[in-house]
Amino acid sequence: MRDLRITIVQAKLFWENKKGNLNHFTTLLKKVKKDSTDVLILPEMFTTGFSMDSKKLAESMQGEGVEWMREKAAGLNAAVTGSLIIKEGNDYFNRLIWINPDGNIFHYDKRHLFRMAKEDNYFSSGSEKLVIEFREWRICPMICYDLRFPVWCRNIVSRRYDLILFIASWPERRIEHWKQLLVARAIENQSYVAGVNRVGTDGNKIAYNGNSVVLDSRGKKLSRTRAGVQSVETVKLSALELEKTRRVLPFLNDADEFELLT
Repeated sequence: MRDLRITIVQAKLFWENKKGNLNHFTTLLKKVKKDSTDVLILPEMFTTGFSMDSKKLAESMQGEGVEWMREKAAGLNAAVTGSLIIKEGNDYFNRLIWINPDGNIFHYDKRHLFRMAKEDNYFSSGSEKLVIEFREWRICPMICYDLRFPVWCRNIVSRRYDLILFIASWPERRIEHWKQLLVARAIENQSYVAGVNRVGTDGNKIAYNGNSVVLDSRGKKLSRTRAGVQSVETVKLSALELEKTRRVLPFLNDADEFELLT
């Protein structure tokens, strides 16, 4: 397994404005050159902000946001991931899209819907965990509120991953929980962790200060992204360091195998 470069994008979002957000991210990503990264990670609902107006804002899997991601993945020769509001049949999903440079696409529907914002009234919950194999790494993507549920995030032998991602719209008033839980997920799962959160204020006057971060499998911070400001940062993940940690402290070999009832 070789090293992996991941790029975290901490950005302001224009409330319920797809075109404005896509133009904004196009500008932000001009500094990211082709072949300079392996994975580009965008925040939760990056085209709209964390809106509950699913019927108005949803797109299909052939929509403009998904196509924009496909173009960026091909142009950067990197996987691109982030979540959008997707309509499928009669259901609406907070769906994380993962697109490889060759256009191959995977998705993960948010399992834990944030009932305090009534997300469960406007979206359907996902039931399938996703582990993607990309450039010799196994990567598990999650969305925001999933971070609070360690059983769902658990790294088990049958579905072992090397990197877990959390893309989020996590408000400033609970940011200490975000920071502590990300460290916990890294240590207990002996995995790299990337947490990508937005900044700015949304249409409900909720403030976000980012605190996007990349952690190693011991919970040590590797990134330098500062709270409260927009930034695009690339961090290299060492395959050798991950292997060493797991070899010296083989905790995962004693992890419980289990199945979740849906």
